[in-house]
Amino acid sequence: MNIKELLLNGQSFSELLKQFSIAADDVKIQDEDVILTEQNFEHKEIVKESICIEGKNNEGIVNFFGTLHYNLLNKLAVFEMQGFEKINTAQAC
Repeated sequence: MNIKELLLNGQSFSELLKQFSIAADDVKIQDEDVILTEQNFEHKEIVKESICIEGKNNEGIVNFFGTLHYNLLNKLAVFEMQGFEKINTAQAC
C-alpha cells in the first residue's frame, strides 16, 4: 500500500483535498518511492519525513508542504500541513 492510499484512509487528508477541490486521482506525493525505500527505516517503527504533495484542480496546481508521520508497523499515515502554494496554470505572461 502506498502513502497516498494510507493518507486517503484518514478523514483529515480527504477533507483537505475537498477544501481545495482536488480529486484523489489528481494527487501526487513527490519522491514517494524514495521515502518508502530509505535504508534507515529498518530499525524504526514510526517515521517523520518532510514532504511535498502536489494536487491539481481546475484553477491549477496546489503544492502542500508539511510532515508525513508514517507508522510502518500499523500501516498508518498522517500529513501535518505547514503551508501551501497555489500555481495558476492560466496565468498570462
